[in-house]
Amino acid sequence: MIKISPVAVCRMVLAGALALGGAAFLAGCSGAQAAPESTFVLLDGSKQTTADLKGKVTLVNFWATSCVTCVAEMPKIIATHNKYKTRGYDTLAVAMSYDPPSYVVNYAETRQLPFKVAIDNTGANAKAWGDVQLTPTTFLVNKRGQIVKQFVGEPDFAALHQLIEKLLAET
Repeated sequence: MIKISPVAVCRMVLAGALALGGAAFLAGCSGAQAAPESTFVLLDGSKQTTADLKGKVTLVNFWATSCVTCVAEMPKIIATHNKYKTRGYDTLAVAMSYDPPSYVVNYAETRQLPFKVAIDNTGANAKAWGDVQLTPTTFLVNKRGQIVKQFVGEPDFAALHQLIEKLLAET
């Protein structure tokens, strides 16, 4: 029997939708699942693990400096972070393995990104989170460390904010 993770199923649904001329993003897959075990290496050299996400609602955004949509959505990700950060919300931007580290550092510094930025040098994080290949791919993780929503492409930020509000209200 072949086992396929829910994230892989979401990927297959997205591929099918794109092949049929469907939407360029996936509004989300239903059902919460545990965020995969991962260790992220941050720009300052420190490490953050998936376990560190527990207790906060966290947006994990896989992106690249060469991705036009990623760059376009970044001001909205910053605004979202700033709006909710005092209420138990966090953001982790994970740069793809093909993104030159110097570009990522320059981007983070010149845009004064107010959240943690990691570089996925080996591609292990992207692989663990459902073999992320398309950017931006964003996951919303609840306080229990479960993925509750996945977006491929720019999210509908109004809907995202409603979901963040709901998740922040959970105990």
